[in-house]
Amino acid sequence: MSRIAPLNPDALCQSYDSLHFSFATTADLEELPGIIGQERAVDAIHFGIGIQNPGYNIYALGPAGVGKRATVRSLLEQQTRSPSELSDWCYVNNFKQPSRPRLLQLPAGRGSKLCDDMLQLVEELRAAIPAAFERNEYLVPLRRIEDDFEEHQHKAFARLAKEAERRSVNLIQDPQTEQFSFAPLKDGHPLTPEEYEKLPKKEQARFESEVGVLQEHLQEVLDMHIPQWQRESRARLRELNSKTASNAVHQIVTTLMDEYPDLPQVAGYLEQVKEDVIVNADAFRTPPETEDPEQELETPGSLRRSYQVNLLVDNAESTRAPVIYEDNPSFVALLGRIEHTVQYGTLITDFTQIRAGALQRANGGYLIIDAHKLLSQPYAWEGLKRALFAGKVHIESLAEQLSLVSTVALEPEALPLDIKVILLGDRVLYYLLQEFDPDFAELFKVSADFETSLERTPDSELLYARLIATLVSKESLHPFDHDAVASIIQISMRLVEDSQRLSMHMRGITDLIQEASYRTGNSGRDVVTASDVGEAWQARIIRHSRSRDRLYEEIQRGTVMIDTDGAVVGQCNGLTVVETGDFSYGAPTRITATTRLGEGEVVDIARETELGGPIHSKGVFILSSFLGARYSRNMPLSLAASLTFEQSYSTIEGDSASLAELCALLSSLAGIPIDQSLGITGSINQLGQVQAIGGVNDKIEGFFDICRQRGLNGHQGAIIPAANIDHLMLRDDLVEAARSGQFSIYPVSNIDQAIELLTGIEAGKENEQDLFPEDTFNRRVQARLAELADIRHNFSEPAHRK
Repeated sequence: MSRIAPLNPDALCQSYDSLHFSFATTADLEELPGIIGQERAVDAIHFGIGIQNPGYNIYALGPAGVGKRATVRSLLEQQTRSPSELSDWCYVNNFKQPSRPRLLQLPAGRGSKLCDDMLQLVEELRAAIPAAFERNEYLVPLRRIEDDFEEHQHKAFARLAKEAERRSVNLIQDPQTEQFSFAPLKDGHPLTPEEYEKLPKKEQARFESEVGVLQEHLQEVLDMHIPQWQRESRARLRELNSKTASNAVHQIVTTLMDEYPDLPQVAGYLEQVKEDVIVNADAFRTPPETEDPEQELETPGSLRRSYQVNLLVDNAESTRAPVIYEDNPSFVALLGRIEHTVQYGTLITDFTQIRAGALQRANGGYLIIDAHKLLSQPYAWEGLKRALFAGKVHIESLAEQLSLVSTVALEPEALPLDIKVILLGDRVLYYLLQEFDPDFAELFKVSADFETSLERTPDSELLYARLIATLVSKESLHPFDHDAVASIIQISMRLVEDSQRLSMHMRGITDLIQEASYRTGNSGRDVVTASDVGEAWQARIIRHSRSRDRLYEEIQRGTVMIDTDGAVVGQCNGLTVVETGDFSYGAPTRITATTRLGEGEVVDIARETELGGPIHSKGVFILSSFLGARYSRNMPLSLAASLTFEQSYSTIEGDSASLAELCALLSSLAGIPIDQSLGITGSINQLGQVQAIGGVNDKIEGFFDICRQRGLNGHQGAIIPAANIDHLMLRDDLVEAARSGQFSIYPVSNIDQAIELLTGIEAGKENEQDLFPEDTFNRRVQARLAELADIRHNFSEPAHRK
């Protein structure tokens, strides 16, 4: 038997030597002008920015902390635009259809000017219009209209009075009530009632007949002629008022229109303003209810409010395309909203209460949204897609869209969109959207995939040092010496769990740099050293290690049963990783197996109790396939086996324990005990080959900590896949223990190597007859399976033989 040799201690951690660096501190390094290690993502973002065809929005995918948002924002903010390319957007009153406010597009900076000009216009009209109605040019024609009406009325009543006199009747007008009555005349003198009663009946009848005729003529004047003359007077008055108002308004509005000769939209709006002012000139002749301009602007229906300009988007101060990050991408936050005011218990609104959303503010530029936040907001994703497909934004109430209210609402003119939307999210969400939302592929055709690690080369190491210098400068931290930079690079390799790569998880690196600088400042020093970095790293672990320490304590007390010496049949120490938030640690777990006569089934107790995930279940199924393929090719697999993680009360997922499970299962079959001083991790395939797993450093260190607390005896160690050697970045104390021969790391490539390490017995190789050599481990397993097959065969024979 050729026993697998433990790894050389130098292979357990790729320490980084600061002698590679020629600088003293990060202050000597030139800052990075851009982003390193994300060339693929940066190229994709540049492509998405440059192409102007519809649907080429960007989805930046990668785990949290790799700097997606900072990178995207940095690249977008480099996109400059001249002010002539930017626009202001305004909503103004639609005087003909107030429920459909008009949208005006103006060059950047001219929207606020139009707002001021319109407020000034109202003030000028308030002064000019009343003055125009006090001039002789208005008063003389007004008196003429009044005199003409009076003259028509006087002549009509004069004619009626003469006619009455001719009929011996007197027309009388009461000066107080201005009502008319008729009285009979006798010899040119009105008769008193007593005198009238003394007249002959025939004479009275004649008078009554004449009065009846005159009454008809009077009624004709009152009901027909006077209303007609009043209508003519009012028409003349309206024409006079309109002409007077027009003369007063024309010059003022024309002067304002001359300020916008290049904007026909504004000219058209001002023409409507002029028409509306002429029609409502009387409102300008009435003093305002309040002298406070701001209060008047808040009063619905006031003059200032009616002619106010609602500046929805103001780009007056912008020198580049807007870059907006919407932290709360709700439906209204994205598409805008229409506010309401309570007046006399009723909700009212107008064009001045339209508010911009992120789409309007980012129009002409870029909108950045977190994909998870967007999809968690009701109807926000559908609203965004609808706007992008239509190429314009309709501002509408979500309640009205869902028909939850029936009030009359505004229907503002839609704002045309010229925008790039960048979603930030993880890879899983990206692939889910690709699979289940056909609109997603139409709208987000560019994927910017961010790397989580960077290949470690001399050039990339120097770039990484410059990256650290850039972060130090950006955060205004103490400079780091070359040893401190080397220490961060080594921790970066540990974070990515690969000695050949560097972590691009910028959030974790930035946090570590800040914490190390904080310790330096507390010590009264000006330069961060490697010891500061190490202390900051250890302090972070201590802050998060409460649950780990309690678990280790329970193991030492025997509450959680873990053996680190001796040998037991069907039992081994599997190495697992426990994740608690952003902290992970290794912990051994006892894996046991039992075997008996059966029909070839391997029972995974975790799966049967719904505590096993699908990947773990897959690993167990592979075990039964391996057993049949290796040991029972020519006979039925007459085995019933059960596997479990002892004292495990949470969900188990992953196949990294399948090698340990197979070893326990084979030990139970062979009846050969397994050395409990070794922990084991690795994934197994159907051919018996050991495959790489994740979290190898945490797993080894977790078992090492348990062994160290109990006392290292020189026999303890860990078995890992050979494919994980390049991933080893173990702690210094563990490396020293390996160097002194107190703890060993064994790399294996197949199940036979693991079995020989765990049992000390040669595994054995099968011959041409598919038999393993005598006195080998595999022969013991094969013999036991053959024995079980014979027992099963004997049980299946008829009870009575001939």
